[in-house]
Amino acid sequence: MKILAIETSCDDTGIAILDVKKGGFNVLANEIASQIEAHRPYGGVYPFLAKREHIKNLPVVLEKALAESKIKNPAKELDFLAVTNGPGLEPCLWTGVNFVQELSKKWGLPIVPVDHIESHILVNYLNNPKIKFPALALVVSGGHTQLILVKGIGKYKILGETRDDAAGECFDKCAKLLGLGYPGGPEISKLAEGIVSKNIFPRPMISTKDYDFSFSGLKTAVLYYLQKNPNADKKEVSAEVQQAIIDVLIKKTIKAAKDFKIKTIILGGGVSANKELKKQMAEKINSELSGVDFLFPQVDHSTDNGLMTAVAAYFHKNKKASWKTLKANANLRISR
Repeated sequence: MKILAIETSCDDTGIAILDVKKGGFNVLANEIASQIEAHRPYGGVYPFLAKREHIKNLPVVLEKALAESKIKNPAKELDFLAVTNGPGLEPCLWTGVNFVQELSKKWGLPIVPVDHIESHILVNYLNNPKIKFPALALVVSGGHTQLILVKGIGKYKILGETRDDAAGECFDKCAKLLGLGYPGGPEISKLAEGIVSKNIFPRPMISTKDYDFSFSGLKTAVLYYLQKNPNADKKEVSAEVQQAIIDVLIKKTIKAAKDFKIKTIILGGGVSANKELKKQMAEKINSELSGVDFLFPQVDHSTDNGLMTAVAAYFHKNKKASWKTLKANANLRISR
């Protein structure tokens, strides 16, 4: 079974081709066109600039993916198409949806719409074919921070989420305050390496009884601190920001894991590439949650890509849609 999948939910244009045989995944192509350079001058993603870049990149990325996979006749060699239809930035989502609709008409292939958050969870099946349930997924990126109870594939309940800024968004905004580059997470992580935090910044909502998050207060605290300390060491501030975010993410995750008797904790989203988050999360799980598995994607599968869309589409291959009815939904929810 061969699947061609498209991902354009934010600022990465991704197209992957996945071959699935007897439940085993064989990656034939995984092409990504990054827009980091286009958005770097602004310190964040501008939706309509991203849309323009997607429109320009999609035909090029498709050509590369087909060449890499050695597929010459998509209409006969592919079984179906897949596309991220939400959540995400609406102008960006529609570029992928419109593009896959044209391919569907041209090649006569059905389409499987994919939930972007679910794809961040299910991409872990590439390296972990047997996941024990119930699982708990912490999806952290520039646009989302959610704790999701996973009872099985397609069976999800959002336990908590950010009430304001996402964790990745907080990284970006704090990096901008420090005069660092975009995206901010990798820049802060790089500067923070080897620096021990003194806990000078607040940990918003870390002790609340729910599973929600809030990071706007941390960003404001960093702003005020830098105004009072204009010559502050950027390495030390970076370490403080990173540790504050990590502390909250881990505390909420461990609490939920205990409350729901979780067997597996899954980390997903762009922030899952953060080495310190993975290290400290693993240490906390080992010390407090005996027998609980900890899964996270390899670094190049953490950020948005078509491969994760293809994996999720495989598990929902019976939910094919016609190009005539397919729509983007920027506010799509993995559970309601």
